[in-house]
Amino acid sequence: MSASFSSFTIALLLQSAATPVAAPTASLSPVAHPEIWPTANARPSRDPKVEARIDAILKRMSVADKIGQLIQVDIASIEPSDLRTYKLGSILNGGNSGPGGNDLAPPVEWLKLADQFYEASMARTDGRPAIPVIWGTDAVHGNNNIPGATLFPHNIGLGATRDRDLMREIGHVTAIETAAAGIDWTFAPTLAVVRDDRWGRTYESYSEEPTIQADFAGAVIEGVQGKVGTKEFLAPDRVIATTKHFLGDGGTGGRDQGDARIPETALRDIHLGGYPSAIEAGTQSVMASFSSWNGAKMHGNKSLLTGVLKDRLHFDGFVVGDWNGHGQVDGCSNESCAAAINAGLDMFMYSGSGWKTLYDNTLKQAQSGEIPAARLDDAVRRILRVKIRAGTFDRGRPSSRALAGKMTLIGAADHRAIARRAVRESMVLLKNEGGLLPLKPSANILVAGVGADDVAQQAGGWSLTWQGTGLTNANFPNAETIWSGISTAVKTAGGTATLSADGSFAKKPDAAIVVFGEQPYAEFKGDRPNLEYSPDDKSDLELLRKLKAAGVPVVAVFLSGRPLWVNAEMNASDAFVAAFLPGTEGGGVADVLFRKKDGSVANDFRGKLSFSWPKRPDQYVLNRSDPGYDPLFQFGYGLTYAKPSAVPKLDEARPAGMAASSNGTIFGKGRVPEGWSLTLVEQDQSKVRLLGANATTATKRLTASAVDRRRQEDARALVWAGGPADARVEASGPLDLTRESNGELSLVVDVRVDRAGSAPVNLGMVSNDGKAVTVPITKTLAAGKPGEWQQVIVPLQCFAKRGIDMAHVTAPFVIATDGKLGLSMSDVKIDSAPVPMTKCGD
Repeated sequence: MSASFSSFTIALLLQSAATPVAAPTASLSPVAHPEIWPTANARPSRDPKVEARIDAILKRMSVADKIGQLIQVDIASIEPSDLRTYKLGSILNGGNSGPGGNDLAPPVEWLKLADQFYEASMARTDGRPAIPVIWGTDAVHGNNNIPGATLFPHNIGLGATRDRDLMREIGHVTAIETAAAGIDWTFAPTLAVVRDDRWGRTYESYSEEPTIQADFAGAVIEGVQGKVGTKEFLAPDRVIATTKHFLGDGGTGGRDQGDARIPETALRDIHLGGYPSAIEAGTQSVMASFSSWNGAKMHGNKSLLTGVLKDRLHFDGFVVGDWNGHGQVDGCSNESCAAAINAGLDMFMYSGSGWKTLYDNTLKQAQSGEIPAARLDDAVRRILRVKIRAGTFDRGRPSSRALAGKMTLIGAADHRAIARRAVRESMVLLKNEGGLLPLKPSANILVAGVGADDVAQQAGGWSLTWQGTGLTNANFPNAETIWSGISTAVKTAGGTATLSADGSFAKKPDAAIVVFGEQPYAEFKGDRPNLEYSPDDKSDLELLRKLKAAGVPVVAVFLSGRPLWVNAEMNASDAFVAAFLPGTEGGGVADVLFRKKDGSVANDFRGKLSFSWPKRPDQYVLNRSDPGYDPLFQFGYGLTYAKPSAVPKLDEARPAGMAASSNGTIFGKGRVPEGWSLTLVEQDQSKVRLLGANATTATKRLTASAVDRRRQEDARALVWAGGPADARVEASGPLDLTRESNGELSLVVDVRVDRAGSAPVNLGMVSNDGKAVTVPITKTLAAGKPGEWQQVIVPLQCFAKRGIDMAHVTAPFVIATDGKLGLSMSDVKIDSAPVPMTKCGD
């Protein structure tokens, strides 16, 4: 998955600051003991007629046909015509994979492509059985890949509602809007029990407490698939659900695709959470987790995938992998992994050009017996069972199905009403000094903050694009911003509402509503080293303080995918609302903030925290069962208008020595992250750390001075006089960039050539073993116009392939030459490249 976006919070985790984990011991074995796990009554029970139908199909299938069913390929890597030869079992659209490469393709294009894949899968002239392909999608908070769809609050907000019936309704609406586009299957719900809020997927979790997952799982599955034992189950207005990610994804110390170093009892008692409920509600697929348990990748853990999930919990649907996750299993690659199938994985999820190689290798492994025939048949049986139960054999091409093509269902008014209700119920009131809320709608209301009129920010990641970035309000037809909802409510009551992002006003308002928070992110791009909100940009805090200093009562509406340390922002507000990521129905915010015209309460706050709120930024592990539990607001906290409570002034002091967040920035605005250093190095001679803007090495090979690009002294001019020397940014401890170097991110450097070089120029990194790895950028620099700024982009995987230890990077940026050169730099980031890059330097 890839995305173009300008800013994200990347967790450059310092080894010295990472959460301590226990060393591997016998008690932290990666081998589960199924006999100590609970059991579940899998539903629906097996139908003898369905099993007989499967038997008949299996007898007519060749080994090659069976292998095809085990492989799912991203639509960005395959064409419908490929399925006329390769009878694959499934396709998917990744977070940035739309029909024809268009992330913003209208619903009709999705349906048209679904027909093309289906028809190709069913085209057979050899007498062997025609088996329909199924399409899976990440419809994780509504059918969020399609413009105009209803987008619900992300799970963290839904967890605050404590409303099972609402979860069931949301699941059903998601199924309807997914089926209308011709798609069979959603990769939801996520049942992760997040125990470290630094994780970039925290907002995909309902709670830090497994009890909420257990309470919600069955309701969500029933909403998506219909209730087992009724005519609703997998009816035409339902789709296949996926329970994910099995198992322990929320216990990896805040690191995406990390390692849960926990005893088996913790894995069972905390992270199993809602899985038994989901299985008893009839979930038809389970997705294996990218993560590891005590050093072993979940995609290859037979004791869990087979021993616990299938044998002990009696799950009889199929287990699907996650985005090339099988390639991370020891001894495997993306194109070859018999070990994952033998462990209990039933379907590979693959993205890339090598899917035919995966097919060929898996076929050879089955023919040789490396994948036993019984295991192959079991995997195929499970997939066929789900396809038959879901009616895909009998309902024809997607466009001929009951809801397909009924595009008015996508973003329908009654669906949006449910989403608006979800917004009302999900918001949590943390502070309401002096009973400022609810506001009078007839008042003069100022609405400020960059998040007030931005659907993408209020929707978060997994919204039209993987990261939810690069979008405008126009990309969300049917949506309503928070500002729009407030404006409508106030004007309807005869008041005045003014939008001013920077908080400026001509006439002093009666109150100001400031909407601000995290910018959208997804998965590892949201990982962070601590819970400090916006450490490098204090403009939101300055805005709140400016309004408060002007004597304007301030209501803060905070948009975030997790609880964050906002003590200063809370002190600068009279009322503070945790709105999390409300989705497309921003009007739900106004429904709760304002009274009725007659002065009575229209909608009281109902939300209760499903995650404990930190009083310090280093409280990223903050759960009720943890020793020394000491949050600012406890799990379950939430004020109401009926029961207000004052919040005393909060401590704004940042803990000394805490790992700094870089927001993906290595050098920007003329500085490096706190605790890091910009250093000039003469090989074998001297090393000078810039304490100010200017510095020179001992023999004057390299000089740095301040220059202006966008603002005063926000860039540095580097002048090499000749002789080996480099400028580098050194972190305050080793950085783990393993996850970031998987091909999706690059080192992006803004430079200007002031004087052409007399020798080759290289861009590189250094790891803590002293190894330096570089790539040539001489030609790239020469191709730019002298005196003009340009970007130099090198994928992180280039450094990884050249042998640097990406788990222990001490200098993530080095620029070096042996000759003369004049170069200025203004921005150095680890980011998605504006243009996809595959080349490693010149």
